[in-house]
Amino acid sequence: MLKLCVAGAAGRMGNAVIREAAAKGIQVTGAVEASGNPCVGKNLRELGISDFDTVIIGSDRISEACKDADVYMTFTTPAAEVQNVPAVAALGKRVVLGTTGFTDEQNRQTREAVEGKVPAVFAPNFSVGVNILFKLAQALKAFPQEYTFSISEIHHTGKKDAPSGTAKKLGQIIADVRGYSRTVYGREGMSPRQPEELEIAALRAGGVPGIHDIIVAGPHEMLKIEHVAFSRSALAQGAVYAAEWISSQAQPRIFSMEDVLGLS
Repeated sequence: MLKLCVAGAAGRMGNAVIREAAAKGIQVTGAVEASGNPCVGKNLRELGISDFDTVIIGSDRISEACKDADVYMTFTTPAAEVQNVPAVAALGKRVVLGTTGFTDEQNRQTREAVEGKVPAVFAPNFSVGVNILFKLAQALKAFPQEYTFSISEIHHTGKKDAPSGTAKKLGQIIADVRGYSRTVYGREGMSPRQPEELEIAALRAGGVPGIHDIIVAGPHEMLKIEHVAFSRSALAQGAVYAAEWISSQAQPRIFSMEDVLGLS
C-alpha cells in the first residue's frame, strides 16, 4: 500500500490531498506543518481532516515525519521547500512538488536537491484538464502570424504569487511556439500592443480555485479555451495520480505531469 507524507497538511490544499488519498485507500503516514502552527501536535482525526490518527509534526522534524512514507507531497511555500526537499531527498523519498512562486535561485536549489538522487514530479498544476490545456497550447502554433495570443487567470484572494505558475507555464509554451520575446502583465495608459508581446493578466477574487483562459484573436474571429477548476479536488486528484505513478519509477530525475499522463 502506498504511503504518503503530506506537507501543508492543515492547509486547504493539504486537506484536499489527504481526503483524495484516503478515498483511494492510500495511507497518510506523515503530516507536516510549519513549526509554530497551532495544528502541530494534533492528529488528522481530531482536526476533522480524515480518519487517520497521524500526528502533524513541525517542519523542523521533517525527517521523522517522512520516515515511513514512500512519497513526500507538498503544496506549501518556496522558502519552506528549499529546506524541506533536500532533507526528504537525502532520505531517498520520492517527491511530488506542486509549490509555485519560486525565484530562479530557489528553483535551482530545489531541483539540484532531487535531480540524480530520487524520482520526482514537479508541476505548476496537477489538474488533468490543465495539463491537457498545455498540450493544446502547443498546437495553436498553426494560427497565422497576425493572430495575437493572450492569457488570463483568476484565483482566490489568498493566493500569493501572480501570475500563477499555470499561467507562466502557458506563457512559456506560447512564447516558444509563437516567438514572443516580451511579456506584458496588464496595461495602463497609452500602451498599444506590440508584435513581440504576449499578454498575461492575473485577477484575485473571492474564493475562486482557479480559472485559466487562452485567447487567440485575429482580424475576424476569436478562439477562447478555458479551464475551470470547481474545487481544489481537481489538483488533489492529479497529485495523487502523480504519487501513484512516481512510486513505480526508478530513474532519479524530475518528471512532469506530461510524463504521468503519457502526453510526452
